[in-house]
Amino acid sequence: MAPWRFPVLPVALVWGWVLASSSPTTVAPPRDLQITDPGLLGSLDVEWKPPPHVQTFNECTVKYKFEYRNSGDRDWKVIFTRKLKFRVGFDLSRTAEVRLQTLLKGWCTDDVEVQSDWIYATFQVPPQGKLESEVQNFHCIYHDWEYLKCSWQPGLLTPHGVHYGLYYWYEGLDHAVQCDHYIQDRGVNVGCVLRNLSQAEYQDLNICVNGSAAATLLRPLYTTLRLHNLAKPSAPKQLVVSMSAAEELLVAWSPPGGRMPPHCLEYEVQVAEDVGEATAAWAFVSTQMETALTISRANQSHVSCVRVRGRTNIFCADQGFWSEWTQDCFSVSRKEDKQLFILIPVILSLSISLIVFMLIGQCKKRPPAGKPLHASVGC
Repeated sequence: MAPWRFPVLPVALVWGWVLASSSPTTVAPPRDLQITDPGLLGSLDVEWKPPPHVQTFNECTVKYKFEYRNSGDRDWKVIFTRKLKFRVGFDLSRTAEVRLQTLLKGWCTDDVEVQSDWIYATFQVPPQGKLESEVQNFHCIYHDWEYLKCSWQPGLLTPHGVHYGLYYWYEGLDHAVQCDHYIQDRGVNVGCVLRNLSQAEYQDLNICVNGSAAATLLRPLYTTLRLHNLAKPSAPKQLVVSMSAAEELLVAWSPPGGRMPPHCLEYEVQVAEDVGEATAAWAFVSTQMETALTISRANQSHVSCVRVRGRTNIFCADQGFWSEWTQDCFSVSRKEDKQLFILIPVILSLSISLIVFMLIGQCKKRPPAGKPLHASVGC
């Protein structure tokens, strides 16, 4: 009689069907999504509560997909997190938009990610004043990574007697701080200089320029800066142009110094050579991180001028401002000049020799005093 065998495959199939049928096919979204303003000029706090009955998913990981943007932006910024609170930056001149969903994955879902529906929330600062009252042409430069200089112009609908104030905040400050060094034009604040911002580098720097005037509401300007993208170095130093034995231009310079890291700099080199009586336009030669370069002299010109400027490279910033130019020129004698330099001594020697021979000849022709002309024998 054949031994009885346990029906492994059917039982396994049934057990798998029981697991699949017990796996959740949906998960609820988070609850009570809220946005609050802690007064940090654009950094808003977003928090929420987990979905109901989340404690029943012991065998799964619960995460959240958090997306945010300002109204008018095409793309969402995405964060995956297990936290229930985030502080993110917005432009407060536009509506802040966030959306959130629950992500569930693990043994309880057969390792398949289950997504909830989205929940949404918005935040907007109540409008104040007319748009034309907002300051214009706001512009900032981070000079030598040492100080930030910002400037602006009064808005189109700005009344007389207006007073502007600049406030800023970055992670590490307890609260927003007002500028203490303003630039004025006819008694009106039109700029600000901020120093000691090294802790704000490579993070968001929130800025608000607000104005006040008697019986008039003015629209505040909000912006977020990244200092490393606003850096402008000083001009390169100690530029030296010389000539090699092969009659090539040897160019060398030094970094500008200051707090600007030398490894964060790139340089543009241009050259100009005179052609006849006219001076040629500046021509691009190279963009490089090294501080030395050899340039061929295509025209064998009499005077060659080189200029160099620097800016933050792509390894340290997304963009930046070029420095001012540093310029130096090198004068090379023309071949005609060299030939003339050689001929001048020869001509002088021949001229002197000719004058000496003429004097000797004159002496031979002149008779001595008291002697007949035919008895002359010498000088």
